[in-house]
Amino acid sequence: MTASLLHRDVNAAAQAAEPSLEARLAAAGARLGSAIGAAVDGLPGRPRGPAELARQLGIDKVLASRTLRAVAHRDPFAVLYAAPGPDPLRRLVRMLEKHGVEPAVVGEALAAVDELERVTRDEAGDRSALEALLSAWLPEARAEFELRRKQAAFRAISELRGVSVDTDLATVLLHPSSDGDHNDVVWLFGKLGLRRLRAGSSVKFATRRLTSSEPPRRPQTIGGASVSGFDGLRLSEFCSTPPPPLDVQQAGEVVHYTLGDIGVGPKSAVDLVFAEVNRAELPRWLPSDPGRKRHVFAEVATPTRLLIFDVLVATGVFPGEPALHIYDTAFDGIANVNDPARDIDRLDTCESVQALGQGIAKCRAAELPRYVELLRQVCERLEWNPDGFRGYRCRIEYPLYGTQVVMAFDPPSPRS
Repeated sequence: MTASLLHRDVNAAAQAAEPSLEARLAAAGARLGSAIGAAVDGLPGRPRGPAELARQLGIDKVLASRTLRAVAHRDPFAVLYAAPGPDPLRRLVRMLEKHGVEPAVVGEALAAVDELERVTRDEAGDRSALEALLSAWLPEARAEFELRRKQAAFRAISELRGVSVDTDLATVLLHPSSDGDHNDVVWLFGKLGLRRLRAGSSVKFATRRLTSSEPPRRPQTIGGASVSGFDGLRLSEFCSTPPPPLDVQQAGEVVHYTLGDIGVGPKSAVDLVFAEVNRAELPRWLPSDPGRKRHVFAEVATPTRLLIFDVLVATGVFPGEPALHIYDTAFDGIANVNDPARDIDRLDTCESVQALGQGIAKCRAAELPRYVELLRQVCERLEWNPDGFRGYRCRIEYPLYGTQVVMAFDPPSPRS
């Protein structure tokens, strides 16, 4: 028993003395940057750029460019993130040796490359996992890392689901209701470049209200008619011609939309824009609760290249700026930000909210050349002042399928 206790104590002491993962990676990056930089600097007639280095050594220009970019970094994590893999680096070092770099310098460079290979294998498993580790300590690399992985996920899921969208627009306008006690909620949806990639694949999306304590939802068209089909919801002048077929079904607090037959492949792509008006949808004031939020959200239910989620708030609706939350809905479905049990489902990403400023004219989007025209038309038909809204935008390239993008606001103070 004593030997067993001693054995564990020795291991614990050794682990306590071992440098942290962060320190081990930093040491490997510092050594790699220093050693490879010294080897490049030791080349007679030191080249001034990647093209010259590639030509002098007879190597690929991409390899030369990545190497020079890596050694130019002072941050060791940036060196590791930007550096080529071990095998390309060994080829480069061997060519440097052939062109006159001193053997001792070459030896240290090769040892540093061996260390890169070891930490990649032992600390991460592979290069992709190493980049994931490094992104936690390297903010400027994180956005690039996330984008590449989201793009790969989009390609895989769109092929598996058999559907994709180029630009997914979800815009909500919040305006005080005529009764003074509620807020009207108008949703504008745009599925631009919507296409089936495989015959028989289902294309559907929905709008919903999380609380059922209010009177039942009664979605209307921009013209004020009750929703009985899609024709009244569609804003035809912003859609493809002929208009794509869409079936509408309401089930309690959720309105489901299902795309009909549009064909398959690139030539089947359609643009679909529609509006849903919900009068007196939300109470304007909430019971006094300092932690409670009002929130609106967009669901990523179709694989899409770009999500534009805009929240346009009329004067008097919410006094402050929104917070952004992105939820994984795979396990428990759509989240309510006021449910602390769902905090565990929040994803830590680089996405953010951009304040667009006051007035509809500030809401331009390069991907949607007629967007301001669309917003003005909606405001005109609802007799709302287009200059009375302030806007917030969350723009996400390759949003993760199955996520919920939420903007949460502090509600106004309860009426006395």
